[in-house]
Amino acid sequence: MRVAMLVLGVLLAGCAQLPFGGVREQGSADAFELQGRVYVRYGPSAFSGSLRWRHDTLTDEVWLGGPLGQTGAHILRDATGATLTTPGQQTYQSTSIEALTRKGLGWALPLGDLSYYVLGKVPPDTEGTAERDAQGRLAGVRRDGWNVRWVAPEDAKASAKRVDLAKEDVEIRLVIDRLEQGAM
Repeated sequence: MRVAMLVLGVLLAGCAQLPFGGVREQGSADAFELQGRVYVRYGPSAFSGSLRWRHDTLTDEVWLGGPLGQTGAHILRDATGATLTTPGQQTYQSTSIEALTRKGLGWALPLGDLSYYVLGKVPPDTEGTAERDAQGRLAGVRRDGWNVRWVAPEDAKASAKRVDLAKEDVEIRLVIDRLEQGAM
């Protein structure tokens, strides 16, 4: 019995060292910084504002701004977990960003997968299920109940592109105004 308890203790201690949420929650290995706009409809409510996002394999930092430019929420993901701070300085913590945003904002944000989508990619285990348009660009994918659509700008010279996500009663439209890839 003591040996079993010792083994269980070692296993649990080893798990405590794993990054929160696992590899999927960390998202793309490609670092980037993004500025854009976001519109979210969730149930009878809606939010629209600016989005600034800094991503790498170790951290995510997201600022959601209200329509007048004030910070609406700040999300930080690192090796210790995820934290969401509201404008009223209320703080929420979780090991899952989707659970965290659902609790703190009222709608779920699939940040790990979204880090692929904004780069025009799909998570590695969904590549075979992705739909492509006539030019071979990603057009859509379904993953974990989310329907994801890429909307290419009508003007080929336009730099903004859009990613639309929908799951149950949540719709997210993300317009990417500026995306810089590489070490941040």
